[in-house]
Amino acid sequence: MNCYCGRDFSATEITRIRQLMADHPECHRAELSRQVCRMLQWRKADGGLKEMSCRVAMLRMHADGLIDLPPPRRAKATLRTISFTKATNPRNPILQPVHRLGPLLLRKVERSASLLWNEYIGRYHYLGYTPLPGAQLRYFVMLDQQIIALLGFGAAAWQAAPRDHYIGWTHSLRKRHLPLVVNNARFLILPWVQVNNLASKILSLAAKQVPEDWQKQYEITPVLMETFVETGRFAGTCYKAANWTHVGKTKGRGKLGPSGKQSVPIKDIWLYPLDRNFRKILTT
Repeated sequence: MNCYCGRDFSATEITRIRQLMADHPECHRAELSRQVCRMLQWRKADGGLKEMSCRVAMLRMHADGLIDLPPPRRAKATLRTISFTKATNPRNPILQPVHRLGPLLLRKVERSASLLWNEYIGRYHYLGYTPLPGAQLRYFVMLDQQIIALLGFGAAAWQAAPRDHYIGWTHSLRKRHLPLVVNNARFLILPWVQVNNLASKILSLAAKQVPEDWQKQYEITPVLMETFVETGRFAGTCYKAANWTHVGKTKGRGKLGPSGKQSVPIKDIWLYPLDRNFRKILTT
């Protein structure tokens, strides 16, 4: 049995994949991944094909010598450089106490505003801009008509031992229920906004709005949020203030890092229940 992208592939299934490729030599990699999803009934919780996961799995099978993929149709695309425009220039400082601010609104980023969100993240977030993989929701935090912060939520990490132990997950339970966990992958308060306790207030608003928006977008109601905070760079104070629970640290191996060796920064793992019965739901 070989495991790729959270799915176990039997020797029989890999043989079927080889046969499908032999029967359809005209198909490019993307089409092959779609056909493999249909053949193996590999689908997301909302019924859509797990096409991107399948594509990654097949690339890893190819690297391991299990299958022989056709050459890519075009050279690997490079990330487009983001140009910083006056739209994201610094504004006048916002310094008043959080209780004196007007109402805050989480505005979901639609396609027309996607480039603006990317530009803000690329310009002011310490990680810069990289696309969020898979299912995702992005938000502007609005004060009146002014953007003061940005949020990004995506699919949960496949494996994180402290999180899995805290929930009570076995491998099979994690595989079944992972779509019910969402990852707060990006959180940026713009640098000219210096308001104590603003971050925890935004996180509280997100905890109320994201489950409903995720349900509308993906027909899944998440019951738990997670986030990973780089140890040494941030203390996670705002998550603690918003009643998130610290459950441990990553080992710093990343998704593809070598076993037993640190290849990426170690991060603190924080969790926030969206349903009081989250543990029962995630372990049933």
